Amino acid sequence: MNLISPRQVDDWLEGTTLRRYIRAAHLPYSQYSYFMLLLKCSILSVSFFIILTAYIFSLPEDVQLIPGMANIYTILIAFVLLVPGVIIGIFTYPQTVAMGRKSSIDLDLPYAITYMQALSTTMTLYNVIRKIYEADDLFGEVGKEFGLIVRDVEVFGDDLYTAIRNLQKVTPSKNLEEFLNDLLLLSNSGGDVTNFLSSRSAYFRETAARELESVLKTIEVMAEVYVTAFVAGPITMIIIIVAQNLGGKSDLAGYMPLIIIGLALGSIGMIYILYLMLPAIKMDITKKPREESEFSDVNIDMEEFSKVDQSFLKRVESKRNRFRLENLLKNPARTYISDYNYGISLGIVFGLLVFGIYYMGIQEEWIRYLQVLVGIMESTTLSYSFPLEVFISLLIVFSLAPLSLAYEGRSWFVNSVESHTPEFLRQLVDMKDVGVTLQTAIGLISNSKLGVLSQELVITSEDIRRGTTTINALVRMEERIGLVSVKRAMSLLVKASEVTDYIKDVLIIAINDFEHYLKLKKDRFNIAITYVMIVYLAVGIYMYTAYSLNVSFVSSFTSFDINFDTTGNLTDMFRIGIVLSFFSGLMAGQLSANSVLAGLKHAILLVLGCFVLFAFFIPYQMDLIAEAARIAAANGGV
Repeated sequence: MNLISPRQVDDWLEGTTLRRYIRAAHLPYSQYSYFMLLLKCSILSVSFFIILTAYIFSLPEDVQLIPGMANIYTILIAFVLLVPGVIIGIFTYPQTVAMGRKSSIDLDLPYAITYMQALSTTMTLYNVIRKIYEADDLFGEVGKEFGLIVRDVEVFGDDLYTAIRNLQKVTPSKNLEEFLNDLLLLSNSGGDVTNFLSSRSAYFRETAARELESVLKTIEVMAEVYVTAFVAGPITMIIIIVAQNLGGKSDLAGYMPLIIIGLALGSIGMIYILYLMLPAIKMDITKKPREESEFSDVNIDMEEFSKVDQSFLKRVESKRNRFRLENLLKNPARTYISDYNYGISLGIVFGLLVFGIYYMGIQEEWIRYLQVLVGIMESTTLSYSFPLEVFISLLIVFSLAPLSLAYEGRSWFVNSVESHTPEFLRQLVDMKDVGVTLQTAIGLISNSKLGVLSQELVITSEDIRRGTTTINALVRMEERIGLVSVKRAMSLLVKASEVTDYIKDVLIIAINDFEHYLKLKKDRFNIAITYVMIVYLAVGIYMYTAYSLNVSFVSSFTSFDINFDTTGNLTDMFRIGIVLSFFSGLMAGQLSANSVLAGLKHAILLVLGCFVLFAFFIPYQMDLIAEAARIAAANGGV
């Protein structure tokens, strides 16, 4: 028997928006089950806090769990993080997810309405809504919301009016709520749905632009918080600790667990919050298998199918596998960027090679050889070899490089296809104006210089020449390209071609739709790149601070015949630099494209810069300082 009943939970949470946000976030919980999850997590966090507090009180009075911080303050910080922090975090999680879904819905809504406009001339309103639901790979969260309408009608037996009203109550997007309300009013009054959808599409394009401004403001706030808390904070701590260390009062090594764990957990938290709140730039290459047959209307039961010669079926499957292998060999780059598993596998191989070189001791020999090659004295290399830190740096660079290459290759492919798609649609409009048929127009346009798109048009034209219908050839091209943005435009063209030969108006709609998408994407990139540069600048400031503390600052004392041993501090700064560079790179990708994969190249560059600074540049400068001190001492002795 449950100690807490659902009715009690409903009474306690009456007046809150938890139930609405749970449904708006599409979380698989009822209000009662989510409350019980919150209660269990709270009990666990409180128990852990009590155990931690008991352990801290058991320590001797002169022992501090966090060096330099009184244990009472450690207990206070632990209480804030583990008790109210956990409760507030879990309680507000549905709202955070719902707000992220709201941004995605508002940005995708204009494209869904445009698609509905093209279908509304030949379909009922419910069938149009069902088509949006079935194309959820094109319309993202809008398709998932319309799926609730389909569920209520087909599973629960509600009428369309009731199903739409139910969605209005739970959708996180006010824009979608208003659109559905206006759509119901128009449908009940018998108005022209097509003209209504046309006007609302233009309106919601403007709304999407305003929503993008809100997204960019979120990026701005998160970037400032990250730079202040996770870059400026470590720099300040390091300056203070090093200054204390020079006076013999403190040691940076004692603070290392706090700094590194704080940087890692804080950065992961910020990246996850951005992932929940911001819509990602769609770069997925999706392919749905299509079964085509001359006898698609003939039903074959399993008994008849079992009579087919199994050896024949095996030969067919063998030929299909051979064709896949041939396609991979003909287009290795296209295959590589289409599936990230190739990049991950290659990264694992490179990572194992780096580990093998480190394990066998070859890495340290190579690094010392390179240090001597750039002018560092061999005696100095013994103090500044950093074998573990160099291994971690090289492991990050070489294991992430293949996956980053796959992502950047896909990014180039996406940008190339998207930049030429509006021009392709415009040429179709021009040729339709002079009376050229669609299939002929595709053949003529395939000779144009449209980058990667020209190759696909050549294949499509050849398909049509060999007898494939124009619609099937276009659908095959859409699936080969696999980009969501291109699929939306091609789907409009295909649906229009199925009902009429006069497709000029639909092409113009598709052009406007696509250009709006490209404009929003460009605006987001232009603003986000500013914050990426801020992240680079912040990490650069950390590296310059480390350089100054270990080179310029120390060299200023040589005239006083004072020497400092900074080797230990330099190692700790190297470790902090690796963690900071890696997570700052990932954060830069999250800010620019809401994708960790987009941050891999930034992480590689920053970690590589950190590696060069600490393994080569600073030791070389330290060598120069030591040589200058020896010369000065020799001259003084004379």
